Amino acid sequence: MILTARVPTPNASRYLQQLCKHWSHKFETDFNAEQGVIVLPMGPARLTAEPDTLVVTLEPNEDADIEKFKQVVAAHLDRFAFKEAPLPFDWQ
Repeated sequence: MILTARVPTPNASRYLQQLCKHWSHKFETDFNAEQGVIVLPMGPARLTAEPDTLVVTLEPNEDADIEKFKQVVAAHLDRFAFKEAPLPFDWQ
């Protein structure tokens, strides 16, 4: 199962980089201004910055608590996006 949310924001690249830098102290990360991946215990989170959208893709492990996975990623992004928060996550 792969979950994707397209989050409208003019600050997609900034939030992508902030989240990857934040988690790079605990988890394996690889990122640039347009794309990032964070290898979390629940599964990888992939981020793509488009001009007005942050695309967040979660690939939960078989045993992952999917609702918790979505909540953890969304809560961290909302923390960086405090001026815009809460960001609208429409998971598909």
